[in-house]
Amino acid sequence: MAREAGTPEWSQEAVLAGRLSERVAIVTGGAGAIGAAVARLLASEGATVVIADVRDAEGAELAAELSGRARNLRLDVSEEEGWRQAVAEVERELGPVSVLVNNAGVIAWGTMEEQSLESFRRVIDVNLQGAWLGMRAVAPSLRRAGGGVIVNISSLAGMTAYAGIGAYAASKWALRGLTKAAALELAPDGVRVCSVHPGTIRTPMTAGFDDSYASGQPIPRFGEPEEVARMVLFIITDATFSTGSEFVMDGGLLAGPPTVLNPAR
Repeated sequence: MAREAGTPEWSQEAVLAGRLSERVAIVTGGAGAIGAAVARLLASEGATVVIADVRDAEGAELAAELSGRARNLRLDVSEEEGWRQAVAEVERELGPVSVLVNNAGVIAWGTMEEQSLESFRRVIDVNLQGAWLGMRAVAPSLRRAGGGVIVNISSLAGMTAYAGIGAYAASKWALRGLTKAAALELAPDGVRVCSVHPGTIRTPMTAGFDDSYASGQPIPRFGEPEEVARMVLFIITDATFSTGSEFVMDGGLLAGPPTVLNPAR
């Protein structure tokens, strides 16, 4: 009989008994700001975290910091064979995967006329194809684990467009649809799939923006990587009736302009 997403043995009883104890989680882009925050938090909840990234030195340093709760694994998410080998190695050494966080991402700045085809394709290859390859490669392992959770890190640019980052916006909008399709396909196997849409988060990607960039939001500040990590943990451990869902973290930006309209004034 098919399992319903979020039911034992994965989400409810297991989570309440020990959060992420004895679970294996792969975090792509795990050596970056948001990925590292996610890795630290999942490890603190008992998971064994695989830091999958092309940045070997940073990944190894983070794995050492997490002392026994993590291991570093070099992975270019855009490569199909790399994913196959990575999942096989993780299963061989650690057991089946229960959590996949597709966080790896790149951005290219410039208008459509300024951007090269090569640059456009690289953004799509990493941000969209990488997530697709990851979900496809990990799905059998999630079944062997008895179910699990996939969290795709999209972006506010996947909810509303911005000029000058067309490839990035296209990849993140497409990731929304891919998330929902995967949620429908994997639900019978007890696998939930959700997306997170961060807005202005303080990372190297937003290093060129000063604090005034976020001043027009209802919450007039940059978010922190740790806040995104807590949302990811919430989806994994507590949002057990959510799949195909979108979790927006934008300081209230999409709610509308923070202007009080009063014709009497």
